[in-house]
Amino acid sequence: MAHTQDQAGRSTRLRIIDLSVPLKNGAQEPLPPQITYMGHAETARDMGPLFGLRPDDFPEAKFCAAERVTLSTHSGTHLDAPWHYWPTSQGKPARTIDQVPLEWCYGDGVVLDFSHRKRGDLITAEDVQQALRQIGYAIKPFDIVLIRTDASKHFDEPGNDLIHPGMSREATLWLIDQGVRVVGIDAWGWDRPFDLMAADVKAGHKDQLWQGHYAGREREYCHIEKLCNLDRIPTPYGFKVAVFPVNIQGASAGWCRPVAIMEE
Repeated sequence: MAHTQDQAGRSTRLRIIDLSVPLKNGAQEPLPPQITYMGHAETARDMGPLFGLRPDDFPEAKFCAAERVTLSTHSGTHLDAPWHYWPTSQGKPARTIDQVPLEWCYGDGVVLDFSHRKRGDLITAEDVQQALRQIGYAIKPFDIVLIRTDASKHFDEPGNDLIHPGMSREATLWLIDQGVRVVGIDAWGWDRPFDLMAADVKAGHKDQLWQGHYAGREREYCHIEKLCNLDRIPTPYGFKVAVFPVNIQGASAGWCRPVAIMEE
């Protein structure tokens, strides 16, 4: 529980809900991280010589715990930059993650519940509009819209990248046209599972491939993939979302730890 003060100096309690998955060895995803853990005695032995020190120069021959991590920028919970989708967006060079305005990454949050939708279902613009009508909310510019599928409940299971519904081109463009710049989903990807899209392409329907991502060629936006805990947010709106990415020069994505923030 965090605390803040209003302008009158009164203390307000803030509830913060973690919307990220941990990076860990053995993660059930196509691009899993590899983490090497170095203990206190190990670093005294291996890193001490960098400073001209021997292990027994450290208290009880112990230095610092440290880790070495090898991973893709698309491992774990991450924010995709426009550069990920295509070299250009709206006819201009697409922004990389270090060029994404931080103002986009903090704003009013909205959760749209599509947990009833099945694997491979395509979520349309009308579906999004109907979900908004059901909660009585009108999208405004710079809202951060979070799509709940509950696929995140299976992130520790093999094949979790193939179980979710996906966002259509029209739904993605409709949200962007309302002034939204950051959206997110609690699934492996923003689009339908790749096995289904690949089957569509082989059947001659190339327009079905990655249509939510490729919408970024026409309109500039970012999306968060592999969110979790959207079911823990107690209200569909009336909370803040912070989703600041790691600053990686020229990268197509950045790892992030999104949180939902609400007053109690």
